[in-house]
Amino acid sequence: MEAAIGLEIHVQLLTRTKLFCSCRADYFAAPPNTLTCPVCLGLPGALPVLNRRAVELALRAALALGAQIQKTSHFDRKNYFYPDLPKGYQITQHEVPLALGGIIPFKVEGQTKIVRVREMHLEEDAGKLIHTGAKTMIDFNRSGVPLVEIVTEPDLRSAREAREFLRALRTLLRHLRVSNADMEKGELRCDANVSLIVDGRPGTKTEIKNLNSFRAVEKAISAAIEYQREKLSRGEQIEQVTFGWDDSRGELVIQRVKEEAHDYRYFPDPDLVPLEIPSAWLEEIQAKMPELPWEREARWVREYHVPEREAKALLADPSRADFFEEVAKNLPNPQAAVGWILSELLPYWTDEEPPISAEELALLIRKVEEGSLPRTKAKEILERVVTGKGSLPELIRAAEGEILRDEEGLRALVLEILAANPAAVADYRRGKTPALSFLVGQAMRKTKGRADPKILAQIFQELLKE
Repeated sequence: MEAAIGLEIHVQLLTRTKLFCSCRADYFAAPPNTLTCPVCLGLPGALPVLNRRAVELALRAALALGAQIQKTSHFDRKNYFYPDLPKGYQITQHEVPLALGGIIPFKVEGQTKIVRVREMHLEEDAGKLIHTGAKTMIDFNRSGVPLVEIVTEPDLRSAREAREFLRALRTLLRHLRVSNADMEKGELRCDANVSLIVDGRPGTKTEIKNLNSFRAVEKAISAAIEYQREKLSRGEQIEQVTFGWDDSRGELVIQRVKEEAHDYRYFPDPDLVPLEIPSAWLEEIQAKMPELPWEREARWVREYHVPEREAKALLADPSRADFFEEVAKNLPNPQAAVGWILSELLPYWTDEEPPISAEELALLIRKVEEGSLPRTKAKEILERVVTGKGSLPELIRAAEGEILRDEEGLRALVLEILAANPAAVADYRRGKTPALSFLVGQAMRKTKGRADPKILAQIFQELLKE
């Protein structure tokens, strides 16, 4: 029995201030209740003023999805009472959202799939409850932070698809510089609507609220599918239930039953005028749109011959992707940059900025590709540079001076290695070419990485022909 899964994804926009006031929006590390004002606390007489930058970022996301942007949209009040919602209502867009339609492509098991977008709208975030034993504390710093909510059609068919779709969306949002989309910080979280397809149509849905990790999304949706299958197998009807997900226990927790849109008593916000999007502004935003990640991936595969898996890993972070581009354009063989960035450099890359410049890494890779430096020595140099133990040009010069290139001395070493490894010699002469790499590796170990591997390989090949 196949599932039909739709997501309601909340994305924190990368603005300096909140959606309707001038309080700072970077609440994550701030002391509790220090980023508040009468507007985001909902005090009497306070009036909201819309953040232009938040609208611009939302429009950028809508354009990337190919959505139909509504030239006029409206803000509404969604009424409900909860401790972290000081006004007693949330300002959102219900009747006339910012954008309609659009698609998001993603890959799962090598197959490209498409998820349709139903709508995209702007809204403000609520505060945050912190539960500590018998006490619950409230931090209003997050109250009023700008969100864009992306509502999909129920086009996903499995928990794994939902996880991979969210990964693709996060990559897109980061490349657009719309959001950092850090799930650990709550900058990207989603609600999942899950139903089983019975007689060709989706049945009654169950909703799972506030999923904030890829693992939680996959586990919770899998649990919801299993819950419905078990109910139907016993001949029971599915009720429209809202679940929470207890990650520590790995189980769904019922929160409420049968929640409908009319329960929120939506009505137009009287303090905010309709949002008008001038054509000139939209054209200006469109002109500044970056290359989309799936377009970039296709170009890398086509021009640089980067494998899809590695391209996906590089694209997960836009600064990493930009760095790869800079390194690649300085190399005769751009593909060589992939392994160096993902395998050698990434463990040292802990901040926004790379620990070494693109020009420096390209120079180091060129030295290896040209045979001027053994890869093992180049890795040592990289480690010293990124840990602040020397400059790259000086370390390269010193390393090149230590390289053994005396052919007469290396020939004697090669003869010694050949005599000590008759099995590898026999393998090579039977056509097993990997044996050559083994023999060169033995010689490199003998010289503690100081021999020129290119010269060694030439001498081995010459002597193995005799």
